[in-house]
Amino acid sequence: MLMQTHEARLAALREELKRRDLSGFIVPISDEHMSEYVGDYAQRLQWLTGFGGSAGFAVVTLTHAAMFVDGRYTVQVRDQVDGALYEYCSIPGDSAAKWLGERSEEGAKIGYDAWLHTAGWAKQMAAQLGEIGIELVATEGNPIDAVWQDQPKPSLASAFVQEDEHAGANSAEKRAKIADWLKSNKHDALVVSALDSIAWLLNIRGKDVTHTPVALSYLIAHADGRAELFIAPEKVTPELTQHLGNAVTIRTRDEFSGALGEMSGKSVSVDPNFGVAAIAQELKKAGAKVAFKKDPTILAKAIKNPVEQQGHRAAQARDGAAVSRFLRWLEETAPGGEVNELGAAAKLEEFRRAHGDLRDLSFDTISAAAGHAALPHYKVDEDSNIPIPPASIYLVDSGGQYPDGTTDITRTVWVGSADGSAQPTQEMKDRNTRVLKGHIQIAQAIFPQGTTGGQLDVLARQYLWEAGVDYAHGTGHGVGSFLAVHEGPQRIAKPMGGQAGTNQELHAGMFLSNEPGYYKQDAFGIRIENLVLVEERQIENAEGTYLGFETLTFVPLDRKLIDKSMLTASEIDWVDTYHEKVRALLAPQLEGEDLAWLERECAPL
Repeated sequence: MLMQTHEARLAALREELKRRDLSGFIVPISDEHMSEYVGDYAQRLQWLTGFGGSAGFAVVTLTHAAMFVDGRYTVQVRDQVDGALYEYCSIPGDSAAKWLGERSEEGAKIGYDAWLHTAGWAKQMAAQLGEIGIELVATEGNPIDAVWQDQPKPSLASAFVQEDEHAGANSAEKRAKIADWLKSNKHDALVVSALDSIAWLLNIRGKDVTHTPVALSYLIAHADGRAELFIAPEKVTPELTQHLGNAVTIRTRDEFSGALGEMSGKSVSVDPNFGVAAIAQELKKAGAKVAFKKDPTILAKAIKNPVEQQGHRAAQARDGAAVSRFLRWLEETAPGGEVNELGAAAKLEEFRRAHGDLRDLSFDTISAAAGHAALPHYKVDEDSNIPIPPASIYLVDSGGQYPDGTTDITRTVWVGSADGSAQPTQEMKDRNTRVLKGHIQIAQAIFPQGTTGGQLDVLARQYLWEAGVDYAHGTGHGVGSFLAVHEGPQRIAKPMGGQAGTNQELHAGMFLSNEPGYYKQDAFGIRIENLVLVEERQIENAEGTYLGFETLTFVPLDRKLIDKSMLTASEIDWVDTYHEKVRALLAPQLEGEDLAWLERECAPL
């Protein structure tokens, strides 16, 4: 019989821990590649606890259990995880080691899966627990896998080629640069375990992780230019083999651990953020010298070439037309009270599929009505789904995966009443306009080369801070090119929720989101998100190189939520100029009522 309740699953895990002579176990949201979004087979935390967020972890002992999440998920964790089974703890305020110390006897053995945590995490946690007499133990296999009876198998979908017409540079050129990096750093090999880095380096894509077009695999790049790809044989097609050529040896995924054991005496570079502890442990056991250095593909992947930039613009143009058609439909349909959150998300996907070569969504659409919009990472499902109330705010954060680009856009709109009389409150308009003012500040920012995203973050928050409010998420994240919708290393953020504000300097060619917000618990939420491209700014007599942002996303902003009296003349000009560009880009793709709606929404303020 399958275990249907989370109470039964927790009890089964505890029995498995007893069998292994363990006092506890740490359960992250992670896979063997430290991916943000993981395949169904790796959703161990959700299976155990019910938590559906993208960040957090559980700590389970034989008598106690706790869920650790940051400020983004404070409300969601209480909705999804049974408080009778798990205590709620916050990151970074609460320490997992301290929690374990207060609930475990001296000499206790706490298990962890070395394939799901970084070496740095394991070293730090072992030290913290060691100080209080508790031992951190790498398990043989994952105890949850032993009790998860209907655990899905990893995907065996075929990998496929990302053609040079979209990639803008061939794989041989990219691998040659990695070989040069290895030689200049006096390393023999580089372990690439981040799935999007492998996809970028080899110009391949896959269907193994929902919404992220990557193939489950590992790669070892050698200083002589050779590479070894470790991937399930079922995923390899003749086209893939031909594309990779003689310089890339294809080996089975099961051979990866053994290949690490072949590195005796060699200097091997492993990324500290994406290389799991097990990789370092296998290399050290083999007698290799492990160097923890940032994977050189990460920055190279983040700086998009002209082909990738142009592909993204083309994808955004199609995507913008689809989102605009959806917003027109929503404005007409939702005031009747018969549209629910799931139905709206499905309709938006329908419009996207009608407007071009959509391969997938780029993440689960955040379709959030009324109080749900106050949850920045709300994920609608059959249990949480509600009708969109007339006379309320609706927030939709969504994106598409196209062969030429990955999109991500948030629009916040006022849903009126059937008779057209309902208007947003002054508080709603005030907060939305403050968010818009911050958004404009980022969009218009000019800054010297060497500036980090963390240094720009305050520009987006200043008008909210003036009103004594803020938002508990970053202002911007990097975005891939038909790859991960959240792509490092660049971010626009301040230190919060256990994440440091980024110290990565911004370079021309990087994609970022620009998405300040405001959230009033149980009432409404606001976020305005466009994607932007870092580009050089030509300034007469400039002393040094200066950068700014090209806005890439073009969909009307909701005029009903803008208090024009709060905007400066230059801000009004920015909105009007933005809407002129929206009209010019989208009008040729729309007709009839959709075109009429666009013309009306893009009229000058």
